[in-house]
Amino acid sequence: MTTPRLHHVQCLTAGSLHRMAYWEWGDALNPKVLICVHGLTRQGRDFDALAQAMSDEYRVVCPDVAGRGESDWLLDPNGYTVPLYVADMVTLLARLNADAVDWVGTSMGGLIGLGLAGLPHSPIRRFVINDVGPTLEASAIARIGSYLGLPMHWNSVDEAADYMGSISKGFGPHTRAQWLALTRPMLKVEGSGFRPHYDPRIGVPFRAVTPEIAAFGEAMLWKAYDAVSAPTLLLRGADSDLLTAATAQAMTQRGPHAQLVEFAGVGHAPTLMAPEQIAAVREFLLRP
Repeated sequence: MTTPRLHHVQCLTAGSLHRMAYWEWGDALNPKVLICVHGLTRQGRDFDALAQAMSDEYRVVCPDVAGRGESDWLLDPNGYTVPLYVADMVTLLARLNADAVDWVGTSMGGLIGLGLAGLPHSPIRRFVINDVGPTLEASAIARIGSYLGLPMHWNSVDEAADYMGSISKGFGPHTRAQWLALTRPMLKVEGSGFRPHYDPRIGVPFRAVTPEIAAFGEAMLWKAYDAVSAPTLLLRGADSDLLTAATAQAMTQRGPHAQLVEFAGVGHAPTLMAPEQIAAVREFLLRP
């Protein structure tokens, strides 16, 4: 396995600057750029398997969204919102000197992509949305909120992997080696053990959402989705509790009329490590 290159870019938020880390695979001079953006509590190394599979065709860039991985934590936790993340991605695209990109977004990364793809003159050429949509199921949000930001400490990588496996059953079947690969970048050394890699305060704006805010947000997301003009592939875990079958079907019938691919035996969210998952992304992105 090759190792990605780690870079940082300086981003602006209200009253301060923060550095966003990003992992780069493939030829740094390749004008074909693929951006892969992770879910709420994850980080860019989630895409190692997909990035390696795509690096023969693309310069693959996998950011650690602010507050995660190797990126800075924000001074104000209320900044942990999709509009700030979209602004950070615009800064990243300027650093990459990329006028057009393809995008793979898992869960939150899909919503960030949606915020960018729905803008006039969007740089997104082809758009892969992984197990998320404008309508987010309240029960899934509550499930995620039940562990988001909890003060955790593990004595070993194996102990951390077992815990993360217990809260991530929707990822579907993985070998132990695959699960350890998904776990190691999620950890920061703390004393003789490990803690989660992300700022626990990312849960502050998450928990501040009221039913009224959620309804307004859903309407805005559908408006953004209907404005997307890029060819779009929608991936769904067949057992997903966040993206229902009804929402996925609606996404095939409005906006960019997404092509839908479902994966049996997987919930929220496909990790894009399995050969059939990688193949679905690769076939869509490289289609003439």
